[in-house]
Amino acid sequence: MVKYGFLTKGKKMKNILVVISIILFSSSAYAGSCPMLAGKVASKIEAAKNLHDQGMKAHSSGDHAKSEELLKKALELFKS
Repeated sequence: MVKYGFLTKGKKMKNILVVISIILFSSSAYAGSCPMLAGKVASKIEAAKNLHDQGMKAHSSGDHAKSEELLKKALELFKS
C-alpha cells in the first residue's frame, strides 16, 4: 500500500467519497424547500401589492397620512 501522509491511499479515497456523498445528498434535501420559499415570497408580494393599492387609493383621495402608513407597511414586508 502507498502511504500519503497519515492516510493510506484506500482511506483517503474513502474519505473523499464520503465527503462527496454528504454534499450531494444534503443539497438534494434542501431542494424540497424551494416550493415553500416560493409560496412565502408570493404571499408577501400579494400582501405588499394590496397595501400598495390601498395606499395609492388613500393618496388619490387626499389622505396622505394613511397613504404613507400603508406604503411603509408594504415596505416592511420586504425587510422581514
